[in-house]
Amino acid sequence: MSVDQLRAMRVFVRVVDGGSFAAASRTLGLAPAVVTRLIAELEDHLGARLMNRTTRRLSLTKVGEDYLARAQRILAEIDDADASAREATTEVRGHLRVALPPAVAIHQLAKHLPEFHRRHPQVTLEWRTSGSMDTVDEDYDLTLILGRGPLDGDFIARRLACTEVILCASPGYLERRGRPTHPSELHAHDLMVPSSPEIARGVTFVSGGTTDGDAPGQEWATMVPKRALLTADHVDAMYAAALHGLGIAGLPSLVIEDALLDRKLERALPGWRLFSLTLWAAIPSRKHLPARTRAFLDFLVEVYGGADRDPWLAAAGCGSASEQLVAVEQ
Repeated sequence: MSVDQLRAMRVFVRVVDGGSFAAASRTLGLAPAVVTRLIAELEDHLGARLMNRTTRRLSLTKVGEDYLARAQRILAEIDDADASAREATTEVRGHLRVALPPAVAIHQLAKHLPEFHRRHPQVTLEWRTSGSMDTVDEDYDLTLILGRGPLDGDFIARRLACTEVILCASPGYLERRGRPTHPSELHAHDLMVPSSPEIARGVTFVSGGTTDGDAPGQEWATMVPKRALLTADHVDAMYAAALHGLGIAGLPSLVIEDALLDRKLERALPGWRLFSLTLWAAIPSRKHLPARTRAFLDFLVEVYGGADRDPWLAAAGCGSASEQLVAVEQ
């Protein structure tokens, strides 16, 4: 497609939008004669009349109607490509709005923000850490979603990492009350559990690094928690109580990574698995993705790996698991 043909196509679309050659001339800043010439050259090139012109009105021919729809799509794609190219070559700057779970904001992103700011000092950030995070928030540039299983929705999502939910407690508590070796021993311990009907009905553990029930030596154990010492609807409440020695809690590795590294928390039942969650970065659409959004997404993938593995347990030397184990409803 020549530049003149592209120019003539834009003029044609503008003539139709404006309803007249004169309106297109004013909008485009072109002389009326130039608009008329470009439309005539386009029709000569196509070998077909696109519109019927009278002194009072314009009307599209059947060929013109079909050509208009295709021309609009082509011009939209060209504009989108131009915008992407401009964004890629311009400085990363502007205001970035991110919706994310509070646990991810507090225990993960906050400590990595200084490095992102060092790389992109012209980007400012706004966080929303309240409300549901089970799907993309179209009012924000990017949404971080922490959930089980694949995502379903009309948006683009990139996996950042998996985080295993593990049992943990303070070393002081375990020294005082003993270190359990089997899920059945948890009935003798003080437990902290999330406010969840599924958890109340029963939790299933599996020994080893796979959830394949037919694997040699595999053992499954389901435990129905007794009345918990603490039931909470916020993960940080259980995290704080575990740090202070209240009891054993099931917490995501992304929350307790630093506490494991500093030996303020210790993994309980290390030979048994619960389940994993996946951390996703979701955007409403690929079109016109600002450079600041792309830079932040690339930074998150760099930090967390973008793979189906747990980087936090690996960093803490506690092993990792790609498998998931489902809390059993009984």
